[in-house]
Amino acid sequence: MSESSTRKEIVGKLFLVYIAVVAFALVIVLKVLWLQVAEHDKWANANTISQKDIIIEPDRGDICATDGRILATSVPFYEIRMDLKCPALTDEVFNRYIDSLSIGLSRVFNDKTAQQYKRKLVSARYRGDRYHLIQRKVDYIQLKELKTLPIFRLGQNKGGFIVQQENKRIQPFVTLASRTIGRYGKWGALVGIEGAYDEELKGEKGIKLVQRIAGNYWMPINDGNEVEPRNGYDVITTMDINIQDVAHQALYNQLSRHNASHGTAILMEVKTGDIRAIVNLKRNSQGTYSEQYNYAIGERTEPGSTFKLPSLMVALEDGFIDLDDSIDTGNGMVRYHDIVVRDTRVHGKLTVQEVFEVSSNVGVTKLITQYYTGNEDRFVKGLKRMGLTEKLGLEIKGERAPYIMFPTDTLWSGVSLPMMSYGYEVAQTPMQILTFYNAVANNGEMMKPRFVKAISDHGEVKKKFNPEVINPSICSKATIAKAKKMLEGVVENGTAKNLSSSNYQIAGKTGTAQIANEKYGYKYQSRTSYQASFVGYFPANNPKYTCIVVVNAPTSGVYYGNLVAGQVFKEIADKVYSTQIDLHGQEVHADNNPLSIPYSRKGYKKDLIEVLKDLKIPYEDLGINSDWVATEKRDSAVRFHNRYVKDLLIPDVKGMGAKDAMFVLENLGLSVVIQGRGSVNEQSINPGTRFRQGDRIVLKLI
Repeated sequence: MSESSTRKEIVGKLFLVYIAVVAFALVIVLKVLWLQVAEHDKWANANTISQKDIIIEPDRGDICATDGRILATSVPFYEIRMDLKCPALTDEVFNRYIDSLSIGLSRVFNDKTAQQYKRKLVSARYRGDRYHLIQRKVDYIQLKELKTLPIFRLGQNKGGFIVQQENKRIQPFVTLASRTIGRYGKWGALVGIEGAYDEELKGEKGIKLVQRIAGNYWMPINDGNEVEPRNGYDVITTMDINIQDVAHQALYNQLSRHNASHGTAILMEVKTGDIRAIVNLKRNSQGTYSEQYNYAIGERTEPGSTFKLPSLMVALEDGFIDLDDSIDTGNGMVRYHDIVVRDTRVHGKLTVQEVFEVSSNVGVTKLITQYYTGNEDRFVKGLKRMGLTEKLGLEIKGERAPYIMFPTDTLWSGVSLPMMSYGYEVAQTPMQILTFYNAVANNGEMMKPRFVKAISDHGEVKKKFNPEVINPSICSKATIAKAKKMLEGVVENGTAKNLSSSNYQIAGKTGTAQIANEKYGYKYQSRTSYQASFVGYFPANNPKYTCIVVVNAPTSGVYYGNLVAGQVFKEIADKVYSTQIDLHGQEVHADNNPLSIPYSRKGYKKDLIEVLKDLKIPYEDLGINSDWVATEKRDSAVRFHNRYVKDLLIPDVKGMGAKDAMFVLENLGLSVVIQGRGSVNEQSINPGTRFRQGDRIVLKLI
C-alpha cells in the first residue's frame, strides 16, 4: 500500500473518531439542558427522595376499674425477621454461629427442632432473603432472650436482626364486662368504652424525619423539628371488679342451670347512677356462655310485670287510686275484645297493695282501664312525665330507644291500654327499666347511668365526670313513698318471698314476660318463649344499690322471675352486703345481746383488736401474752385464748384465714399450698409434728 493511501485511511479513521466525540459531547450537552430545564423540579428536590417523615404511633391509654385495676391495656408484641444478606454478616460468622442460633430459637419458641430452624435459615441465606420471617407475636420476655442469641446479639446492621413492634389490646380479666369495655383492633375502636372515649384513649401521633442509608435502612435524623407523640389518657370507670366477678359467675351459673339463651345483670349505685357491674352473656356454639352483645342497653323487649310499677304510679300520682283501695279480680280472667288476660291463680278481691304484691295481671288492667278508658292520652303522658319514653343518652353506642305508643299512633287499638298496663305493647331495655327503679329508690331523682368517672394521665386527673341528673323529680314524694311500700311488700308478702333476707331488707318486683314468636305472635303458647326478670334495690330502708337481672328463654321448664332472675339478684346483693360494712348500719353493737356478738376467725392479736375496736365490738383479753390468738364467741364479748407458735413444731392453723395461716407457716420455713377459699379447715401435717425447713404443707379452706 502506498504512503498516500495509508495517510488517507488514517485521516478517515480520525474523522470518524472526531465525529463520535462531537456526537457524544452533543448528547451530554442536550442531557444537561434537559435536566436543567425539563426535570428541574424533580432533581431540585432529589434530597427529599432519600428523606421522609414517618408517623410515630402513641401508646393507647388504659381502661381501669374504679380502684385503678386495669380492665384493658395495650401490650407490645413483636414480629421477628432476619436480613440474611446483611453486608456485615459474613459467611464465616454465619457458618460459625448458625448451629447455636438454631438451638436458641428452638428453645425460645419450642415449635421446631434446631435442625428445622437451621435448614430454613440456610435456605433463606442461599435465596438471598432480606426480610425472612422468624416468628410473629413474640412477647417482651422472648425478645429479651432473642437479643442474647449468637448473630442476633450483633443487632440489625451486623447480624440482620430485625424487630418490628405492634401493640395488641388485651383485657386482663378476659370475659369480665368485656362487651361494655369494648373492642379495639386494626379498624379502630368499635364499641363500648373503647369507642365512646376513643379520642381520650388514642393520644396524638408524632412525626420524625428519617433518611435512607446503605442497605435500604432508614435512620432517624435529629433535626430538632420532630414532634413527640402524646400517649393516650387513662379512662377510670365506675366498675368494681370484685362485684363484677360475682355478678358474672352468678348469672353464668343460672343461665347454665336453666339452659337459657342469654341474660344480663346490672348493679347501679343509687345516689350517683354509677354502674358497678354489668354482665351480658349469650350461649355460644360450644354450649357455654360468653359476652357477645350488650343486651343491657341494646335489647329492647316487652318488660312484663316489672312495668306494673310505673303503671300504678301514674294512677297514684293522678289521685285515682290509693294502696288501700280494692278491686275484684273475679275468677282470675278478664276479656278485652279478643284478648283474655289471666292470673296464675284466683285471688278474688284485692287491695291495690295486694294486686302489686301478687302481681295480678287482672287487677292492674282493671284499675288502669277503669280510670283511663277514654282518657288514654293522660296515661301515656304520665309515663312520659316519669322519663319512660326517651333514651337515656348513654355515651356508649348502641342504646335502643324505648317503645311506648301514643293513642294517635296508627298501631294503637282497643286493647293497647290494658296490654300496656302490665308490660305488653311497650318495649324497654334492661338499663332503662333499672334507671326508673333507681329513681324510685333515690326518692324520685332520676340519675343518668355513669360508666366513667374520670380521665387521668399517670394518676393526675385531667377531667372529672360528675353524676348527672336526668329528671329531678319523676313524681311527688307521696307517690314515691307508696311505690316503695309496694316494692317492699313484694319481698315480704308477695311473689319474691323467697328472696327475703334476715340480715337486710330487699325491695323489688318480679317479672315473667311471654316473648312473642316472630311468625305466630302469642297465638300458640308452645311456640313462644319467656323472659324472667327481677329488679329492685337494697337495703330497702336506706337504698344504696339497685340491680336488675334478666334471663331470656330458659328451657328447663322454670321461667318465673323470682326463681330464675331473683336468685342471681340475691347472690349479688348478699356479696355486696357482706363486703361493705357501711351497709350494716347499727346492726352489730354491744348491748349484751348474744346476736350482736359475731364469730371471729383465729389470727393475729393486734389485727383482731384493731378490727373489733373499729366495729365497737367488745373483747376479753384476760392477760393473753401470745401474738397469735384463738377466739371464742361469748354472750357479751369476743374472748381471746393463747395460741403459741413453737419452733420446729407444726402449729394449729385451723380456723385462721389464708393470709394469717400463710404468714405463720412461711415464717417457720414451710412451703405452703392453699386449696379453696375461706378459713382453714384441714392441714396436711398434724399440729405438734416436727418438721424441717422447706417441708410442704397443704391447707384446705372452706
